[in-house]
Amino acid sequence: MRLYQALCNVGSFRTSFDFGAREVAHWFPGHMAKGLKQMRANLKSVDCIIEIHDARISFIVSPARIPQDKVQKFKQIGFFLNIIDIPFSGRNPAFQETLDVKPHVLILNKMDLADVSKEQIILKKLKRNGVKNVLFTDCLKQRDDNVKKLVPMVVDIIESNPRFNRDENTNYCLMAIGVPNVGKSSLINSLRRTYLKKGRASRVGGEPGITRAVLTRIQVCERPVIHLLDTPGVLPPKIESVETGMKLALCGTILDHLVGEEIIADYLLYSLNRLGEFSYVEKYGLQEPSDDIQYVLKRIAVKLGKTQRVKAITGVGDITITVPNCSAAAYDLIRAFRKGQLGQVMLD
Repeated sequence: MRLYQALCNVGSFRTSFDFGAREVAHWFPGHMAKGLKQMRANLKSVDCIIEIHDARISFIVSPARIPQDKVQKFKQIGFFLNIIDIPFSGRNPAFQETLDVKPHVLILNKMDLADVSKEQIILKKLKRNGVKNVLFTDCLKQRDDNVKKLVPMVVDIIESNPRFNRDENTNYCLMAIGVPNVGKSSLINSLRRTYLKKGRASRVGGEPGITRAVLTRIQVCERPVIHLLDTPGVLPPKIESVETGMKLALCGTILDHLVGEEIIADYLLYSLNRLGEFSYVEKYGLQEPSDDIQYVLKRIAVKLGKTQRVKAITGVGDITITVPNCSAAAYDLIRAFRKGQLGQVMLD
């Protein structure tokens, strides 16, 4: 009976997320604008672009799902790339110019956190839309077999394309690009572990904005000699879709406080329920799935002992009471998702 009631409750959950009058959080600090300018200035010394995305928010949105009245608007802002006429949540339209002039590889990173059960179908769809060089990776894994495939793929791509001013140079130079916190620095460190047996050369972190400048060339392979430029994550100056912005925030691409952790947690709860991923119930000791973020956060706060003392005004004077710390609970819920503790999820 309890299972039946739980299933009935799930059936009444939200089928859409109410964004209200919220606007997209805009985060385009000075180092992003400077970084994009430096990236373009360094293109002459680059043989191939390595474009990295978070696999959870990098998959195809069917053109049928895009209202026709929006298509022209997207094209006007350069959202549709020449090589791919389908938008990605994790893709920056500002990279269009960069991708048009250099051969490139698309890396869908953090595959350990994404539901890649339909990987082959996704690859076929990407191929039909002109994207042939695609790898799924988990760059934090000590030994990722897919990372080993990157160098042979890159060498083959470079040798099959004209190098113009770099034709006589036997060394190769790559550039890693992508929005913040998708694993660009982790990829560099993974390549160094794989091909040079050396430690990390780029600082990594779980928050966006760790890399703030285009660094000097970092060697990642000896035979052939390959250097890779680490670059700062760059978001578009304006994100058109509120939902796209929420997905980016959920995956740590936008600083949490710019959106609000409880709002991000609510969107996460909505997404998990929509996808039928109820791992949060067991992790936090809930009796059943819930669509009420305040209820969920209070239960999480109690379970984790996250409380705060606040003043309450009563008829006999001010008193101090202890209440669940919902902000701390939201922080824990979001971090659990980003670590893959709430299941493998595909947001797109």
